Amino acid sequence: MLNTRFDTIRGRAVAVPGDDIDTDRIIPASFMKVITFDGIGQYAFYGERFDENGYRKNHPLDAPQHQGAAVLISGRNFGCGSSREHAPQALYRFGFRAIIAESFAEIFFGNCTMLGLPCVSVSTEARAALEAFSNQHPDKDIEVDLVNCVVRAGDQSYPFTMKQSALEALREGEWDPLAKLMANQDAIRATAAKLPYLAWNRG
Repeated sequence: MLNTRFDTIRGRAVAVPGDDIDTDRIIPASFMKVITFDGIGQYAFYGERFDENGYRKNHPLDAPQHQGAAVLISGRNFGCGSSREHAPQALYRFGFRAIIAESFAEIFFGNCTMLGLPCVSVSTEARAALEAFSNQHPDKDIEVDLVNCVVRAGDQSYPFTMKQSALEALREGEWDPLAKLMANQDAIRATAAKLPYLAWNRG
């Protein structure tokens, strides 16, 4: 049983500029007490979107022209800091289906991949051009092509890089290891039955 296979992700984009945006900025620790991830999307970038009284600041994610954006654009080392799984969960549940940045923190990248949330790395020049496009044309889609490894915006294309194992997992629909385990329970049980060190658990 496979998960969704990804070849192209398409949607309007919004830029959250800056380098070294860490997971505490993406989802403040005060919102990590949830039992499930349901509803956590509303708290994405909460400390930067709202003041201490709960009033909205002037943040790109809340700009009317960027409502419903599915592609997030940012700078270097995105998702650094603690390895909290809540950060990619918050972005995914906010509505993002792809992230474009100059580079990503490794654990954050892995957590996103296991959600089916592609993270692609582009050059500084490409990131700046894509950010400008999203600001000038907030109603137009950006396309992340995982087959040809390019991001398209208008009539321009920008190459991206991604760890090959993650790229293949997304394209083949094998990005969720838990789903893969659940789909192969019979084979797992058969293998477990042959392992002598599990004999104590076989009655």
